[in-house]
Amino acid sequence: MEITTKREGGSLIVSVKGKVDALTTSDFEKQLIHFVDQGDTSVIVDMGELVYITSAGLRSILTVAKKLEEKHGALLVAALKGVVKNVFEISGFTAIIPTFESVATALERIEPSAKSA
Repeated sequence: MEITTKREGGSLIVSVKGKVDALTTSDFEKQLIHFVDQGDTSVIVDMGELVYITSAGLRSILTVAKKLEEKHGALLVAALKGVVKNVFEISGFTAIIPTFESVATALERIEPSAKSA
C-alpha cells in the first residue's frame, strides 16, 4: 500500500494505491487518524488506484469517518472502481460514506464555490 497526500482548498486528498488488507489496514488507519488529529476536517480518500480492500479496511474508514464527524468534519470517498467498488456496494458502505465518481466531484460537494472558479 502506498499513500500520498495533497491539499486542495481546505481539503486533504489522501490517495491510496495497492491493497488495504490485514497487513496494511493498521497503517492506513493510523495515517488517516494522524491527519484528523492534526486538524484536518475535510478528508477525501481517492481510491482510484486501490485494487483491494478487506472488511478491516472498511472498518478503519468507518472509524475515521466517525472521528471526523465528532469534529464536525467529513470523510468522502472518490474514484471507486472494480473490486473495491463492489465491496463498498455489497457491504452497504455507499449508503454510509459519501462516495463520488472523482476527486473533483467530491471537492465540489465540499467547496461548491470551486465549481464556479
